Amino acid sequence: MADDGLASHRRDPIKSSVGNVAANRRRQQAITVGKERREALVRTKRLCRVGISSDNDVPYDGDMMIDEEQSILESQTSSAVEELKSAVMYQGKGAKLKRVSALRELRRLLSRSEFPPIEAALKAGAISILVQCLSFGSPDEQLFEAAWCLTNIAAGKPEETKALLPALPLLIAHLGERSSPPVAEQCAWALGNVAGEGEELRNVLLSQGALSPLTRMMLPNQGSTVRTAAWALSNLIKGPDPKAASELIQIDGVIDAILRHLRKGGDELATEVAWVVVYLSALSDTATSILVKSNLLQLLVERLATSNNIQLLIPISSARKVKKASWIHATKQIWHSTTCKLVLRSLGNLVAGASHATSVLVVGNELTDNFIASLVKCLKSEHRVLKKETAWVLSNIAAGSIEHKKLIYSSEAVPLLLRLLSTAPFDIRKEVAYALGNLCVVSSEGSGMPALILEHLVSLVDRGCLPGFIDLVRTADTEAAKLGLQFIELVLRGMPNGNGPKLVEREDGIDAMERFQFHENEDLRNMANRLVDKYFGEDYGLDE
Repeated sequence: MADDGLASHRRDPIKSSVGNVAANRRRQQAITVGKERREALVRTKRLCRVGISSDNDVPYDGDMMIDEEQSILESQTSSAVEELKSAVMYQGKGAKLKRVSALRELRRLLSRSEFPPIEAALKAGAISILVQCLSFGSPDEQLFEAAWCLTNIAAGKPEETKALLPALPLLIAHLGERSSPPVAEQCAWALGNVAGEGEELRNVLLSQGALSPLTRMMLPNQGSTVRTAAWALSNLIKGPDPKAASELIQIDGVIDAILRHLRKGGDELATEVAWVVVYLSALSDTATSILVKSNLLQLLVERLATSNNIQLLIPISSARKVKKASWIHATKQIWHSTTCKLVLRSLGNLVAGASHATSVLVVGNELTDNFIASLVKCLKSEHRVLKKETAWVLSNIAAGSIEHKKLIYSSEAVPLLLRLLSTAPFDIRKEVAYALGNLCVVSSEGSGMPALILEHLVSLVDRGCLPGFIDLVRTADTEAAKLGLQFIELVLRGMPNGNGPKLVEREDGIDAMERFQFHENEDLRNMANRLVDKYFGEDYGLDE
């Protein structure tokens, strides 16, 4: 569908200077959430160590054997696979119990080490025998243990995950309503690990029909089953092809389930569902349009506004969401902080499309006022990631209509953004620069700048933002440097009474631009040289 293409999602409101790359950048920013998740396998892939809660709970073997010799563990695993083969072949008395015991031993070995002996299991022929154990009519315990083994194999290296290809049809089949909840959930877990490996395997799963049954598992209120299904779905639809996201949003009951889980679900469930919303809103204009027409925006704003934990300086981590695993703060606080980030990312995606902005943020509407107040609250927090995400959301809003620019410009957010531009870490300063830059320009068919935007530019420069943009020019980051040069250009050609060059010179902007005289980046080199030649040529200063 044409309107679902990656390039179409972000608005390109600015024909001059600071926002020429806004559309591509906004889309890329939304997609980078997937790259962030890939930094930790625990987010994209999850090793199953503890049995899924059910009537058939499986005891957890606490001895994880972290220090055990890997060679011994691999030998035990090879033997366990051979024992499983013998158990499958055995047809005598107690055959079912023998198969389940053999499966449980293999699962135990694949769960005990920090680096599971997956390669040894594969070399011994584990996949083919585990596929046999997934055959229809098998006892639930056997299906459950076999799916658990496959789950942990799928959590391995790329080539190890691909080894599950023969098992995918049966894993998908066992997601059906005839399967017991523990079996269906364990199969969903395995498929989530496979989907987390990459686009190639996601396409295989989609072609084999995994989307619909996983979606059905997310619809009811069944605790861990819903969480696991939502997590697996977020891996399955995360692109870059928007087709799966567009199909998911149109499945009956999905919107109601998303709203219900975000409204009534605990932080863990809300976080998993929020990941789904992030990818839906980032990848598919069809999905974004449907989400905007629902009650989602109000729900997200309410969750953001009522958060009590965004003041805490907590890394985005937990036992199942890991950036750096050394933090062990209370799980609820960690989950809530993660949810706040995801809420911000979803809100930023929803306000990014030009066709959606007017209906999402109606100036003067109570919901809009609450939204801006919540963003200001996040900017004031000590949570570094929330500040960055909030600045990104504000830059999306500021890239909208003149009314949206007025809304941000007149809010409490601007003083906070100005302070962050000079004091915050680099990644936050870059997001802030986009927000402030977008306030100063507007899409126009003519060549001039509207007076209203000139008012913003003069005010922001008078309040001291220029040094922050010149500092960006001096960085090694080419995107930030270009952003700084674009803002310098606005100042040079836009400040009243020809004061732009003097202001830039006063802040050592000439020196900052001259460093690009022989720069390897052609765009930056040409832009910097053009500005220096045009505004600081041989005639500069002669009038004085």
